[in-house]
Amino acid sequence: MRRLYSSLVDGRGFDLCLIGVPLVFLLLLSGVPLAYNVVMSFQAVDMFSLGSFVRPWVGFDNYRQLIAQPEFWPIMGHTATFLIASIAGQFLIGFALALFFWVNFPGASWLRGLFLVSWVMPGLVVGAVWNWLLSGDFGVFNFVLHQLHIISGNVFWRSDPAFALWSVVIANIWLGTSFNMIMLSVGLSSIPADLYEAAELDGAGALFRFWTITLPMMRSTIGALISLGLIFTLQQFDLFAAITAGGPNNASNVAQYWAWDLSFKQYDFAKGAAISVIMIAVVMVASVYYVRSTRHEVRG
Repeated sequence: MRRLYSSLVDGRGFDLCLIGVPLVFLLLLSGVPLAYNVVMSFQAVDMFSLGSFVRPWVGFDNYRQLIAQPEFWPIMGHTATFLIASIAGQFLIGFALALFFWVNFPGASWLRGLFLVSWVMPGLVVGAVWNWLLSGDFGVFNFVLHQLHIISGNVFWRSDPAFALWSVVIANIWLGTSFNMIMLSVGLSSIPADLYEAAELDGAGALFRFWTITLPMMRSTIGALISLGLIFTLQQFDLFAAITAGGPNNASNVAQYWAWDLSFKQYDFAKGAAISVIMIAVVMVASVYYVRSTRHEVRG
């Protein structure tokens, strides 16, 4: 104990404290619940046995029963659609905005700051705003489409099975576009201007410079951004709770919302934990890819 105290006093053990304290914090607040959830997915757990640590061990029965449910594959399809559409929309619009703000003009910093408002807003607040915008009776979307003569009658975005999932996709794209814009702006600013000047002197056009310089130089940034987008999007729960609640008739239900519904509405905690484990596995794969992308960027 005296040696530990002396190492802290003279600074030799201070670096260990800087690493050890956050590590213990993560283990207690993240590692223990994660391990508990994984173990619970292999047990028979309901509301009566939830508080007990003595539960029947059922192996992979929860996973088999989960996959056998008729709504499993449609919900997985909704999840994949939500992920792909959200990440693609956020990335493409964010990239366009990053290229737009890459050129300095008066008021650019203020305008860029306005785009960050969506990123700092809580998900439930964003969901409430889009609830109003997408309202079938008095929503702004229907009003604008009426004025443009695109639709003749009201579209019930949140309650129509054909549009319910896409209403959440639109809200999530709006929520995450600003983060993509900032990340891509940082990547663009790190590209040496000499490369563009040399290519322009050689007669390369704007599209050719974008394809041969911008995209290759931003490969690591794009890979890291897509990995983060997958992680953030797969964790998105607030928008579904605020806009569609998984309805109508599971038309907008996704894995993360289904896990909550099974656990806290149907009290089938084991199957809810099983879905969470599947999602954790996907997030871990994305996290590994993100770490590799950032490591490659640092080396570059």
